[in-house]
Amino acid sequence: MDQLNNQEQRELQMRMEKKQMSQFMNMYSNLVQKCFESCVDDFTSAKVTSKEESCVMRCVDKSLKSSERLGQRFQEQNAAMAQSGGLMGGR
Repeated sequence: MDQLNNQEQRELQMRMEKKQMSQFMNMYSNLVQKCFESCVDDFTSAKVTSKEESCVMRCVDKSLKSSERLGQRFQEQNAAMAQSGGLMGGR
């Protein structure tokens, strides 16, 4: 990134932020769809039942914790690879 001028750095930063937002929105949408399909099954009422609500809360909590744990493991793997010189730029 040091070889880019200020304008190019700003443009790259904006693209990266846009990509991150897109990925976040995609993840959020998938989570909502998964938890809704798993938990909401009574369409006779416009209101969400307490059973459905607690199911959705558990689903979201479990998904977020899984995602967090996966991210931690990914960081650990990257650190181990970097230490052993397994990543590009590692020595």
